[in-house]
Amino acid sequence: MKAGIVGLPNVGKSTLFNSLSNAKAQSANFPFCTIEPNIGVVNVPDKRLGVLADLVNPEKVIPATVEIVDIAGLVKGASKGEGLGNKFLGNIRETDAILHVLRCFEDDNIIHVDGSVDPLRDKETIDIELQLKDLETTEKRRDKILRAANTGNKDAQKELGVLDQIIAALEAALNVRSISFSYEDRINYVNTLQLITDKPVMYICNVSEDAAVGGNHFVNQIKEAVVTEKAQVLVLAVSIEADINELDSYEERQLFLEDIGLVEPGSAKLIRSAYHLLSLQTYFTAGEKEVRAWTVKKGATASQAAGVIHTDFEKGFIRAEVISYEDYSDLGSEQMVKQAGKIRVEGKEYIVQDGDVMHFRFNV
Repeated sequence: MKAGIVGLPNVGKSTLFNSLSNAKAQSANFPFCTIEPNIGVVNVPDKRLGVLADLVNPEKVIPATVEIVDIAGLVKGASKGEGLGNKFLGNIRETDAILHVLRCFEDDNIIHVDGSVDPLRDKETIDIELQLKDLETTEKRRDKILRAANTGNKDAQKELGVLDQIIAALEAALNVRSISFSYEDRINYVNTLQLITDKPVMYICNVSEDAAVGGNHFVNQIKEAVVTEKAQVLVLAVSIEADINELDSYEERQLFLEDIGLVEPGSAKLIRSAYHLLSLQTYFTAGEKEVRAWTVKKGATASQAAGVIHTDFEKGFIRAEVISYEDYSDLGSEQMVKQAGKIRVEGKEYIVQDGDVMHFRFNV
């Protein structure tokens, strides 16, 4: 599961990616490892993991991760191959969520590609290119099933109705994520198209230092504009994140944050938000060898969670022994949890809850 950072040139996209790659504010607990020049695996900050590690004192502590992709900058005409358009659109199609960076600060020393700062216009520029590409994809599918629909094929006719709904929205400059579909239509017809504007999105408003806490009028404009998209909006002073990375000690970084009124670096909040944007959640395993955070999709069953560790765990699943994180942290040890009768035995259809501490029994 990966999230792609997108944006026009000079909006702070690459600086943000570099800040995530060098997030010293998270210390050694949350290192960053570069897989490729434009892809990074970022560990998800989670205080619960540290608490469990302190209680268990394991040999290793392994956090959950999310992939962040720095995607080539977009220019007008990308949908027709202008600039790095084909590369951009190909890369973004491969991601599961979009982190859209918008410039929400004035600075005469940083040139804007369109000559002035206007995040609404910038958003529209990228939206139009993505919508045009989605329109192309949807119209191709429509042409393919039209003959079957005209001969009376009921399923084709139903799909045609969904495709026409999508085309109408895109032609009205609406993103597909803003359309409400029935569960059946989404599963059968929408998801299979893998449309770019249907992906979940977080708008990252890159602001100056004085707007890092309360935002500014640009941020308010964006929040108002994305109401129908069910999108997240995150305010982040990317230049400040870069400055934080230059400080060597944890104490210096905390003093810096306190001076500008922040509790933690924005990069930490962004990583957690991206994790949730991808509809991911965490369960833990805790033992002397390691305390580890495992990633599963929200709604995953106990057997599916076991399969994340090893496919044999899922195939031979017998039961899961489950402790809530709250019970584990409050009582202080697995032994105390047992004595309090707080360990639950769950079957393969149990829906995993965020923060569950789990132990699987299986037989292959």
